[in-house]
Amino acid sequence: MIWDFGWSSALLLIVALAISSLRILREYERGVIFMLGRFWKVKGPGLIIVVPGVQQMVRVDLRVIVMDVPSQDVISRDNVSVKVNAVVYFRVVDPQKAIIQVENFIEAISQLAQTTLRSVLGKHELDDMLAERERLNIDIQQILDAQTDAWGVKVANVEIKHVDIDESMVRAIARQAEAERERRAKVIHAEGELQASEKLLQAAQVLAQSPQAMQLRYLQTLNAIAGDKSNTIVFPLPTEWIESLGKFSRG
Repeated sequence: MIWDFGWSSALLLIVALAISSLRILREYERGVIFMLGRFWKVKGPGLIIVVPGVQQMVRVDLRVIVMDVPSQDVISRDNVSVKVNAVVYFRVVDPQKAIIQVENFIEAISQLAQTTLRSVLGKHELDDMLAERERLNIDIQQILDAQTDAWGVKVANVEIKHVDIDESMVRAIARQAEAERERRAKVIHAEGELQASEKLLQAAQVLAQSPQAMQLRYLQTLNAIAGDKSNTIVFPLPTEWIESLGKFSRG
């Protein structure tokens, strides 16, 4: 009986160890296996065996991780203080590096994204932050991707979410935009006056070369005045007519 009990206990222990050594990894998971503290291999997905007491496994998720970068205080190149936050999309492409090369790759990427965001945006003016976000997103993504490559991480995309400006600066920008619109309106008006004066000069030169054209233009002007409903109409007379009338009266 004692012998049978011993074999039964040993069998139960073997079964328990066998069950505890089984691991199931999903399609998007990988297991980094360490044997006696040293890296052995990367396993998964599916059913794998991890020898208890000899091997240890660390699960790594290969799906895209969406990280919200906290709002950062940034001083632009034109000395404007703004608050900027962003979103970083990344995933693990090398589980071995992600576990061995850095203690916590998610925390490391968060800190790196914050410093990179301040560094890159601080080199640009406020107008660039507001109007050229796409180019800034690409610049930040390329810098992060290059630095996280040693950690086995691929930064797929970076999106700047908000650029918050102080209320006083918003009013200053509005005044600047209004002044710019007024400047453009004055420039357009001046260009119109210049073109009109050039056309009038050309018309005067043509009329000066042809007295008949001058008389025809005079008659057209009288016709236009006749269509007016005002009570008093003053007809201007050409200088030539006045001189002719003077000669006729003296004669």
